[in-house]
Amino acid sequence: MDTSDTRAGAIDRAERYFDSGGFAADLARLVAYPTESQVPARAPELMRYLREALQPRLAAAGFACEIFANPEPKGGPLLLAERIEPQGPRVLSYGHGDVIRAQETQWRAGLRPFDLTDAEGRLYGRGSADNKAQHLINIAALEAVLAERGALGFSMRFVIEMSEETGSPGLDAFCAARAGRLASDVLIASDGPRLQPDTPTVFTGARGAMNFDMTVQLRDGAHHSGNWGGVLADPAMILAQALSTITDARGCILIPEWRPDSLTPAISAALRDLPVVGDAGPEIDPEWGETGLSPAERLYGWNAFAVLAMQSGVPDAPVNAIAGEARATCQLRFVVGTDMKQILPALRRHLARAGFGDTVRVTPHEEKPFCATRLDPRHPWVRFTAGSLERTSGRTPHVLPNLAGSLPNEVFSDILGLPTVWIPHSYRGCSQHAPNEHVLKPVCRDALRCMVGLFADIADTGGPAPAAP
Repeated sequence: MDTSDTRAGAIDRAERYFDSGGFAADLARLVAYPTESQVPARAPELMRYLREALQPRLAAAGFACEIFANPEPKGGPLLLAERIEPQGPRVLSYGHGDVIRAQETQWRAGLRPFDLTDAEGRLYGRGSADNKAQHLINIAALEAVLAERGALGFSMRFVIEMSEETGSPGLDAFCAARAGRLASDVLIASDGPRLQPDTPTVFTGARGAMNFDMTVQLRDGAHHSGNWGGVLADPAMILAQALSTITDARGCILIPEWRPDSLTPAISAALRDLPVVGDAGPEIDPEWGETGLSPAERLYGWNAFAVLAMQSGVPDAPVNAIAGEARATCQLRFVVGTDMKQILPALRRHLARAGFGDTVRVTPHEEKPFCATRLDPRHPWVRFTAGSLERTSGRTPHVLPNLAGSLPNEVFSDILGLPTVWIPHSYRGCSQHAPNEHVLKPVCRDALRCMVGLFADIADTGGPAPAAP
């Protein structure tokens, strides 16, 4: 068998599938499941997605499928699909079928979150970018290779969870309990955005994320500002003062323990000239963030503190009263080199030094924080993947040591001990986690071609030579 012919033939099959409208029709069926894992009433949809949308398709491709209850009661079900072949490497993949809250009333006129809309070269729908189009592309790529070759030439497993948008509860316990069954040579999965839409991206880990509340509770209820203004402390003012000590006026982090030590010269050199600007998103603020770093270094190699929401009083219907409480929901995105266990203790020590120790309460959120992970970009599987993507797309991929966002990558890198290679199929302007979420059709088509080429290359070569100890 001429492997170059089967590679080209499989790519041609995938192109016909996309150009005929097959991909959009399949994505529409997936998006139609309202799999909002943050909405308890949607729990039945999580199981329906696995049982009705994914299991039959994977079974038709020769995968043995099994659906498991989550070991964590708050988590959704998980699907394990396996196609074991006698030769070649063992590849594990991952995806999630749950989506963030739909925000139905906030989508623009003519768009509905669970009805896929094809417009302006985009496919609009909740979960289109995160993560339904992404695991659909990978499944469809495998189907094209199988249709052309009759076999994969390697073993493939999928883990699809339904709780990623609530912090992936139970995924770690599920995988740890099946570490032997999930033993593989590499994780190849897809989530997140490309750095630029027209160029494939490879990243090997993710920034961690920890969410917490900072609260100033001074008294019960509010009191008239005319009768009490000037003699009652204002919790919103105190909270604002406390928040202002965490960074300087341009957002540079001032807590020493929150400043990572992992931006080595090698990582800095790999990141410094990557094109962060030019994507179809908001204009970046060049004077915001850590001084002396390029935008790419700030985004992928450094920590970022954000205030996600603040409230005091009743913002939508303010009255002339001094509130009794103020609260800010905050987040630290952090890279390898930050001690996750010390993030909140360090914040409490910092607030105490600044004079707020008895006033500002720091409370972690119930959701388990994401850990920070990173694989050396020189790893053989990273180089092999980047070479395959370049062969198919004609463009040198952007290789990142980690995603700027967060994923449960530590489950695969730390618990299962795998090299982790992520190939995102979206772009940064996709409105992920917002109204009008969408994927770009040209990116999806190119990603489908790239994944077919990658799976064909793994089948033909057996993957890269093993890494040196």
